[in-house]
Amino acid sequence: MPEGETRAARRDVNLRRLLAPRHAAFIGGREAARALRQCLAIGFKGEIWPVNPTREAMEGRPCFRSVADLPEPPDAAFIAVPGAATVEVVRQLAESGAGGAVCYAAGFAERGGAGVQLQETLAAAAGDMAVVGPNCYGLLNYLDGAALWAEGHGGRPVERGVALITQSGNIGINLTMEQRSVPIAYVVSAGNQACLGIEDYVAALLEDSRVTAIGLYIEGLTDVAAFARAAAAALEKGVPLVALKSGNSEMGARLALSHTSSLAGSEALYDALFERLGVIRVGSLSALMETLKFLALVGPLPGRRLGTLSCSGGEASLVADLAAKLGLELPDLLDRQRSELAKQLPDFVGLSNPFDYNTSVWGDRPAQERCFGVFLDGPIDIGLLVLDMPRPGIVGIEGWHDALTAFLDAREQAGISGAVIATLPESLPEAVRAEIVERGSAPLQGFEDGLGAVAAAAWYGERCAGIDRAGAARLLVSDREPGKREPRILDEPACKERLAAFGLSVPKGRVASAGEAPAAARKLGFPVVVKALATGLAHKTEAGAVALDLRSEAEVEAAVARMSSLSERFLIERMVGGAVAELIVGVRRDPQFGLALVIGSGGVLVELVADSRTLLLPCDRAALAEALDSLKAAGLLKGFRGRPQGDREAVLDAIQAIAAFAESQQERLVELDVNPLLVLPKGALAVDAMIRLEDD
Repeated sequence: MPEGETRAARRDVNLRRLLAPRHAAFIGGREAARALRQCLAIGFKGEIWPVNPTREAMEGRPCFRSVADLPEPPDAAFIAVPGAATVEVVRQLAESGAGGAVCYAAGFAERGGAGVQLQETLAAAAGDMAVVGPNCYGLLNYLDGAALWAEGHGGRPVERGVALITQSGNIGINLTMEQRSVPIAYVVSAGNQACLGIEDYVAALLEDSRVTAIGLYIEGLTDVAAFARAAAAALEKGVPLVALKSGNSEMGARLALSHTSSLAGSEALYDALFERLGVIRVGSLSALMETLKFLALVGPLPGRRLGTLSCSGGEASLVADLAAKLGLELPDLLDRQRSELAKQLPDFVGLSNPFDYNTSVWGDRPAQERCFGVFLDGPIDIGLLVLDMPRPGIVGIEGWHDALTAFLDAREQAGISGAVIATLPESLPEAVRAEIVERGSAPLQGFEDGLGAVAAAAWYGERCAGIDRAGAARLLVSDREPGKREPRILDEPACKERLAAFGLSVPKGRVASAGEAPAAARKLGFPVVVKALATGLAHKTEAGAVALDLRSEAEVEAAVARMSSLSERFLIERMVGGAVAELIVGVRRDPQFGLALVIGSGGVLVELVADSRTLLLPCDRAALAEALDSLKAAGLLKGFRGRPQGDREAVLDAIQAIAAFAESQQERLVELDVNPLLVLPKGALAVDAMIRLEDD
């Protein structure tokens, strides 16, 4: 095994030692003492060894003078000394054979300058030891009762639950203070990630069968390819990843020449990565926690079919609206359900899904349980009870609790997944949530985040069934260092020639001088298109370098005369009419994500319309078809308002040809645009193309 792989394997073992240590050293002064108190408070059962050369004791425990004086190499250490001293302590721990350490100190790469060099020195000193940070709060393990964490936190002991990995320590603290009944098993504050990235923590946490889902707060990934491998491993183990990605900065250089580069920005690349690997992406911290809670307590769903119960038509309407927006299905009641419910309820109660059971059975728990049982015994994947509990002390609160108990009993009898959802987050008190959890259902707080969590669990269930794990983890990331070789733009005929060699259809055409252009047009046959050819002329329409639908030699002569200041060479092509739609297909090479393919509505308004999908290469025809069908422009291919249908299979052939060329040039390709790709009733034709390649 190569030394790099050996070191990585040893570090993985050491990270597992760090996450669930048998003994822990606390090195430093005031902050180390605070961390030691947190470890005692969480109920740590292992050995605790304070280290300080000037103190006799720390929190009532005798101090060791140095790392060398410790009884044995600790599984874990919390280091709270200044930056330069931190490096030396890490070196001593690594040489002793310690498992890992949390580096609490700041002043490393986050401050730039000398801090960058100091962080590099720290990483070198760590060797194969697992080091968290620097510039972080540390680690919390609520399963085994271990804290390497200097600040207050709000988690509680659990037997199984979700892990949180966050690039913001303060957000990690905030999440432990949640009041949503989320069973938190681990919290990792990643800090500067000098030695360990998010992907390392994911891989290590997957080894703990008590972890049911992993939540990620991401500001930016340092190794996208490694993250892809870890996410694929999570898919294999059936452990959902839920990510909140903040920030909107570009991960690679923004290239302004092509539409592809603006469409495939960093956020689109993250979307493509997460979609490819079945990572659930959420838009807020509350959505992150609700989704993790649902996955921890209920798990992924086999489908999108939802059945909801409420005693209010207003609540039923809100559920229906949100379900439609989120892509959840509300299947009709079966005839047998309607018949049975009609026997139980008055005529004025409508029999539908969502089901407003009205107040006809309110306060009658046996009647509610019979009613709910019939409703839940239908073609649904999960049953939801809409219920906002009154504050304690409200007269008549027993009626609300009767409804809750009836639902929980009926759900158990039906043997399906269930959740109780409140319209407002604060309307499910802690005691009620605890009862719901104890009865095997999920307490969802707030319609938007709660139903969003249900939709996310259904999406994950679908994606798990359709992803090639090994293929999804493979990204076409170039080994060449970007920016070291000057890229050049191929002229349009050269672009089309190269793409045609991979099977892309292009119009008939020829290159001519101004004097040759009229005769060249006559030989091709009118009508024709004339384009000026010049180095760096990427956007011909904006530059006035295109003349369309020319029907005589005189019109061609006039057109080339107008463009004479732009070029001495011209491309003459047959004019293609009868297009059903115009698409853009492009590829951008990103230094972290590899080759990114863009499919979207094309033409001159491509960025204004903003109808596009980004996928990471390589991908199969099924993924391309799904992306194509998701576009608004897909409606044109189906025959919009009586117009002819477009040749969908030819479009997919064209996209695959473009992708194949890109993959063949992955070490050199910078960006590629085919815009527009004309979709015809029979066939698909690339009428314009731009390619930027790095020189060998």
